[in-house]
Amino acid sequence: MSVTKQLLALFRVDKEIRGLSSRLNGAERFLAEQTRQLAEIAMQASSLEAQLRQLQASASNAEGESKRIEAKVDELREKMNNSQTNKEYKALLSEVNNLKEQRSSFDEEAIGYLEKIEQIRAKLGELEGAKGEREKVRSVAETERQERADEIASKLAELRAKRDTLAADIPHNAMALYEELLDQRGEDAMAPLEIVDRKRHEFVCGSSMMSVPVEVAASLMQGKLTVSPNDGCILYLTEQTEEVLMTTFAKK
Repeated sequence: MSVTKQLLALFRVDKEIRGLSSRLNGAERFLAEQTRQLAEIAMQASSLEAQLRQLQASASNAEGESKRIEAKVDELREKMNNSQTNKEYKALLSEVNNLKEQRSSFDEEAIGYLEKIEQIRAKLGELEGAKGEREKVRSVAETERQERADEIASKLAELRAKRDTLAADIPHNAMALYEELLDQRGEDAMAPLEIVDRKRHEFVCGSSMMSVPVEVAASLMQGKLTVSPNDGCILYLTEQTEEVLMTTFAKK
């Protein structure tokens, strides 16, 4: 068996492996996306919780200042009730009014913080709901991923064992070229030579669909490892094409 036919047998096994793996890969991508979205929800919740703690601390400080001023005002009012002169009374009254303005400012500040706290708690509640829904979807995704893995496990093991057997008999240089092309081009790593006009010796590469010289066909008929001069894929002959070419070249 020529190297090209060995590679073609390997290529067909690789296509089967890729076909089976694609179903599992799709399930894994879906699961990964659900996991990513859950992580994003967790990050948003963590950020909001940090904001909530900061706002609660700020609200507590503002409320504390308001209570401190309230206590001070109560002290001053007691002094006003016991003041001996009108001048002393007016001085204490002026200080009380100033403190009341300060307290009003702290009260407004505290109310603002409390409103923001309620807004963040509402957002956290929404995120908790979204998290619950996303966890349900991820659970389904995990089940589907495992089902896909179980479905193809035995067949994949069989194909991979077959691949190892085929690959072991292929020369190192040819195998290196094939694997490089498989990584770069996937299912376009190999392509058939197609006959456009047998009598005129017109052929095209089945990958690029561009013409190739008759020498390429001759090289394939000789069993040589041949790459397309157009896009570098490994060319091969189908059984039907090989039969036609055997007749064509026999007449020459």
